[in-house]
Amino acid sequence: CTHATVAERFNRGSSEMIRAYVLVTASAGKAQHVADALRGSDGIVLVDAITGEYDVIAQVEASDVPGIGRLILDRIQSADGVVKTITCLAV
Repeated sequence: CTHATVAERFNRGSSEMIRAYVLVTASAGKAQHVADALRGSDGIVLVDAITGEYDVIAQVEASDVPGIGRLILDRIQSADGVVKTITCLAV
């Protein structure tokens, strides 16, 4: 079994979903509120409040890279309590 890179999946129009991890910085005291708000949204696979430099981590998926971008803009960055996001595409 071989794994295609994100660029290969994007360029050949594969039906394989693109996956990313989104690290979220939340307002003080809002980590659990943000995690609860994101949980169950379309395209958001898993969400956890975490310790460390970031407050929440979300695993997301979409059919293509622009879809990941839309999901982050429309669902994650617009959530109450979200200050900043960092997106890491899975390869």
